[in-house]
Amino acid sequence: MELRQSLKLSQQLVMTPQLQQAIKLLQLSRMELIEQVREEMEQNPLLEQPDETVEGDMSDKAPGEASLEAANAETPDFEPKASENAQEVKPEQGPGEIDWDAYLNSYQFNEPTTPSNKGNVDMEDLPSFEANLVKKEDLVDHLHEQLSGLDMNDAEQRIALLIIGNLDDDGYLKLADVDGDPLIRLANEADVPMAVAERTLRRIQHLEPKGCASRDLQECLLIQATCLKDPQAALLGAIIKRHMKLLESKNLPAIARDLKVTLDEVIGATKLLNKLDPKPGRNFSGEDAQYITPDVYVYKLSDEYTVVLNDDGLSKLRISDAYRQALRGGQLPSGTTKEFVQDKLRSAMWLIRSIHQRQRTIYKVTESIVKFQKDFLDKGIAHLKPLILRDVAEDIGMHESTVSRVTTAKYVHTPQGIFELKYFFNSSIARTGGDDIASEAVKNHIKQIVSQEDPKNPYSDQRIVELLKAQGIEIARRTVAKYREVLGVLPSSKRKKYY
Repeated sequence: MELRQSLKLSQQLVMTPQLQQAIKLLQLSRMELIEQVREEMEQNPLLEQPDETVEGDMSDKAPGEASLEAANAETPDFEPKASENAQEVKPEQGPGEIDWDAYLNSYQFNEPTTPSNKGNVDMEDLPSFEANLVKKEDLVDHLHEQLSGLDMNDAEQRIALLIIGNLDDDGYLKLADVDGDPLIRLANEADVPMAVAERTLRRIQHLEPKGCASRDLQECLLIQATCLKDPQAALLGAIIKRHMKLLESKNLPAIARDLKVTLDEVIGATKLLNKLDPKPGRNFSGEDAQYITPDVYVYKLSDEYTVVLNDDGLSKLRISDAYRQALRGGQLPSGTTKEFVQDKLRSAMWLIRSIHQRQRTIYKVTESIVKFQKDFLDKGIAHLKPLILRDVAEDIGMHESTVSRVTTAKYVHTPQGIFELKYFFNSSIARTGGDDIASEAVKNHIKQIVSQEDPKNPYSDQRIVELLKAQGIEIARRTVAKYREVLGVLPSSKRKKYY
């Protein structure tokens, strides 16, 4: 065996902590980014948020322009290309001293910030944040309040508290590790007879909202049906008790035959189902609605579309004025304190630059999507074109992984509505006598076909295939079934209506 030494020139990607931070910020959603900025401000004393809006030339610009220009002027691309990245992410002065004067003179600290108090109200006159908080009543508290008004002995109270404490978000009595009746386990735990447990359970089930503490859907609907004040409620109760499977498949003629009543009577009774709630506890789940705030807006001006970033809520960060003055005056103490400030300054610089780069990348990707999907913006979903990540990546000179990150959990407001950026990327489906059509557009066609069908005679999947073929769209029946399930459209047997 012979040992040799040789030189080899190679190129590799250097994933520095700064580059990792930039990539991480790029893939965060808007709310996650705001939370990340808040955490960084708590940990880094050099970061601060300006209290007042700086008025000047930039105040006349549309929302998003200031950030975009700042990004273009101050931040280079961080595309994962080995030679560029290895150079870009290294601090200019290395791990040692920072050229304070060069940095302070070149970097713009006083960027405009989004006003948070447009009425110029004195903050001392406003109520505290805690004074505006309201605790939403949950299901357990709501039932406990009603339970306090019932006359119960000690045994009934023990089992009642266990029952209420084991309700899920929908209001059902379920135990994760119990396959059979959960009431048996709770009765043994409370040391009460099953007769007492059953009696207490029925009393809880008739509290508001009625049907809570049910063990399955059939029991839940049956309890609510018996509480209806309607002549047909008794027939509905019989249907729920004896024919849940036929009711689910909407085989009303079979129900009428078995119960020896007319079809019209069964139809009249099943109409009452609209008054029942299959999930009586969901209004007390405590989960607030999550509203979408677009990351970018697309406006139509004349015949062209304009992309505008949404900077509202994204704090404009800058280096603390106190530290800035100390750096300029050379008044920093020596030793550990100086090293600490150097480290925090680098961290602050990269955070600000990464946020600018994130906004700039979102802008470029959205601008490219607008270019490809102009027909959609003009005419609607039916004109959505097939598009893949590679198309946009090649158009803007970025890597596909970067486009994938920037389109995840980012939303755009368009003349056609609010959509996630990933919505515009669709697979291609061949079309006879024309250009290929996007899969999302095919889903829209299916949705339109179903909405126009006769409810008493709904289209089968095969019939939908034939109707799509007449429009020049050829897909298999199993594909129609898959798209129908994605759209939440039931099979034809379950869409059929008798009234």
